[in-house]
Amino acid sequence: RSDAFGQARYQWVISSSVLKELNDALQTELQIVEPQIWRLGDILAGIPEVREQTKEQFVPQMVNFELVGGVNFNKGCYPGQEVVARSQYRGTLKRRAFVVHGSQPMSAGQEVFSSADPGQPAGMVVNAAPLPGTDNWSALVELKLNALDSDLHVGTAGGAAIQLGQLPYEIPSAD
Repeated sequence: RSDAFGQARYQWVISSSVLKELNDALQTELQIVEPQIWRLGDILAGIPEVREQTKEQFVPQMVNFELVGGVNFNKGCYPGQEVVARSQYRGTLKRRAFVVHGSQPMSAGQEVFSSADPGQPAGMVVNAAPLPGTDNWSALVELKLNALDSDLHVGTAGGAAIQLGQLPYEIPSAD
């Protein structure tokens, strides 16, 4: 399945000495990208990266971890398992992660506001990255589902406007 940039991505972690040993044919088949391009690819693929600014802010399903293989409900016990399992099996999720685009810089941990309820945050930026060669940014944002049909702003209720983008996978309905 395609996940970002219209094609599947693979992360291959090797030393520079091994890279030099690869034959020319293989090197022409692989495109080496900078870390910021990889992070942008993760955002566009809907793959969250929880960092210092966002730790302890989400249950896994709020950032779609179970949809991208980041959670396995058939393995062992872990702290918080009861809350996570209840969300998974009772279908009580009211928040999910979505790709957004905007013309202003965004950063992990920034609040997102909805015009439907500007008095309180409707979500939070999980990850953000600039789009190369432009002044635009993309981000993965955790949002209340009831905020999806309203105007969204980052930072403050009157902050920079952001628009919903497209995830490469389906969000299950709440039904």
